[in-house]
Amino acid sequence: MKEIQDHQAKEGKLSANRPFVLLITAQLISNVGDWLHLLALLTMVGLKWEATPWEITAISLCMAIPMLVGGPFAGYLSDRFNRKALMIGSDLARAGIVACLIFADLLWQVYLLLLVKGVMDVLFSPAKSGKLKELVPQAQMDSAVALSSSIEQITKIIGPALGGLLVAGFGISACYLIDSVTYLMSAVILLGLPHKGAFKLENPDIGTDKAPKQQSFCHEMAAGLRIIAGMPAVLTGIVMLVSVLLVLQIADSQVVTLFREIPGINGDLLGWCVGASGLGTLFSALLVSKRKGGTRPLIYMGSGAVLMGAVFASAALITQYVQAGLLMNVALFGSFMLAGLGAGLAFIPFQSMLQQRTPEAYIGRVFGTVGSLTSAAVIMGPVAGGALVTASGPISAFLLSGILTLLLGLALLVLRIKIEKRDEAATIRMKAVPAS
Repeated sequence: MKEIQDHQAKEGKLSANRPFVLLITAQLISNVGDWLHLLALLTMVGLKWEATPWEITAISLCMAIPMLVGGPFAGYLSDRFNRKALMIGSDLARAGIVACLIFADLLWQVYLLLLVKGVMDVLFSPAKSGKLKELVPQAQMDSAVALSSSIEQITKIIGPALGGLLVAGFGISACYLIDSVTYLMSAVILLGLPHKGAFKLENPDIGTDKAPKQQSFCHEMAAGLRIIAGMPAVLTGIVMLVSVLLVLQIADSQVVTLFREIPGINGDLLGWCVGASGLGTLFSALLVSKRKGGTRPLIYMGSGAVLMGAVFASAALITQYVQAGLLMNVALFGSFMLAGLGAGLAFIPFQSMLQQRTPEAYIGRVFGTVGSLTSAAVIMGPVAGGALVTASGPISAFLLSGILTLLLGLALLVLRIKIEKRDEAATIRMKAVPAS
């Protein structure tokens, strides 16, 4: 207790919280590593090996399937074992796996390495979320989550771009080697984290009659779902998040196809639009941090979905009726920036709410469960998008995706007050239950 009080007494800016700075720095370097090898991998498989479209699609599936299958189990491990050790182990394993890509000369070897790396990625994510909960006080959680989300967006832009420069300047193998080094650097930084954060709570099951060994494994794994089901606002947020991701992926996975519909389009425009999307998400992170978006997340999520839906539908109309040129470039650049802003408003406040509302002892399982559900949407969305584009073209896919997303956002805004009242009642009931 004294350690916590001392920490709170020193509480000020997040930059003064040294363990948090170490964690976020390690995340920055580790996230760069997540994306750094991507362009080198696609260059090797797509251009050098001339893989078929389905073989290239399998690369994305190899990266997403581990999260779909292993998310809850990784969350369970992060709640039962030391999170610092799990993150360091994950980084060290990924350093070795990426280095092995240098020697891969068959497609099945690449798939196998990506699946194993995906398992290590899954292990890192809930452990990082749990450690964040240990290190940051509740009052600063909005800012901490916004900063963490900003880093994820920045690295999605910087990582592939830097990878492209490395491939062009030094070759594919050099890119893999440097990527491996980033994971080693992250592991070294994480060594400076405390074994237990100042806000680490003892697991409520330990030291009681309900010891972990007396609980069934399935019961332990389902703890994340039980926590989520007991909080109507969180449950609604997850349903909304998964639904929006599923619908958006129908169009988002077919952006290249949409751009191919524009005669005479500048080949560099897609890269600029992707960068604009990331920039818009950064703006939303600053807004959420300043406005404490985690306190009323459903408003932000609904508004973000409405904005994204309107932008995706507008992008379809722009490509259909506006001729290629300066006006087209400006319109699409602005549309993607607004889409990124909407995505940040929809997703970042939800992450903040999840951190604030979830008990520290269960946060790994909750985040693992959410990761598994969102991965399912990320996998199914492109499949539906490919079928829809094949049947009716990218314009129809973008219009349908945009309209459905907009309607989901409006429905959440309409039902928000009723959901928040149910959530408050559930919170009161939980507080009224005496501790066993």
